[in-house]
Amino acid sequence: MPKLVVGIDVGGTKIAGGLVNLKGRLVQSLIVPTRAEEGFETSFGQILTVIESLLQQAGGKESIEGIGMCAPGPLNPKTGLVINPPNLPGWRNILLAKRVQKKFGLPAKVENDANAAGLAEVLFGAAVGYRDVFYVTVSTGIGTGIIINKKIYHGKDGVAGEGGHVSIDYRSPYRCGCGTLGCIEALAAGPAMARRARVRLEQEHTAPSLLRDLTRGHLSQITPRMIQDAAAKGDPIACEIIEETGFFLGVWLAGMITLLDPEAIVIGGGVANIGKPLFDKIRHTIPQYTINRRFAARIPLLPAKLRKNVGIFGAASVFLPEGEES
Repeated sequence: MPKLVVGIDVGGTKIAGGLVNLKGRLVQSLIVPTRAEEGFETSFGQILTVIESLLQQAGGKESIEGIGMCAPGPLNPKTGLVINPPNLPGWRNILLAKRVQKKFGLPAKVENDANAAGLAEVLFGAAVGYRDVFYVTVSTGIGTGIIINKKIYHGKDGVAGEGGHVSIDYRSPYRCGCGTLGCIEALAAGPAMARRARVRLEQEHTAPSLLRDLTRGHLSQITPRMIQDAAAKGDPIACEIIEETGFFLGVWLAGMITLLDPEAIVIGGGVANIGKPLFDKIRHTIPQYTINRRFAARIPLLPAKLRKNVGIFGAASVFLPEGEES
């Protein structure tokens, strides 16, 4: 019988699990609430419930290659240690892989969620055919993964690849949640886009904008999706916010290209759904801010392919053998 991998995506609000075959096809899936506010034992129990259900659907653990899990950092994938993710109360220094392995008698691994998503995109997503890839997800935050020769680069302590916390403006008035001024996350993630739009409209209080209508004047309710919708209808302020976001991302990605010289860059996350206007500005900006202008201009910027179930695919990918691509 073909082997399957259990993929578990641990988030602050939900736990998504699935059975993935070695060619990267999702054959079963299941979602339950995390119940994170009830503490570690409850949320860990939810993980066990999902795994048990998936093992039953697989016909028993004899069909399972391993249990892959992805979770928000900080964590150490080398030891399977989840350190203290801010959206999982009570999760402090949890040897998650060891606990799951002991419970089910199956190999278990834990990986940072962005790293896992990047590997999944290389194995059976947008970057199939590439070996060296820089993965970016732009959403509420900015997560990244460095894939070298189809393997995640972890660094000596297992915490490499936190590209969202690279500063591109140390004089910026905006401080990131990590404490650093001018991180790309503080400048270009979804909340940063909304903040810049709000500040702009407050300062130019007579400037017309669809964003005022979409929020009924409550500018604190602006979202990236509203900015996208307003820009699609030609709203000048919304268009400028997208231009600025693309510029910031382009400057930052130019630095990543100078450092890593990747074969391709995969961009996912909710903000990436803005699509062509954002990608065009990034492409235009990158060659102006890297020493490798000629090479950088030819590096593909690929929209992420694995969206809805990217966490499940990412978690499962840590057990997928190299070269097994679909």
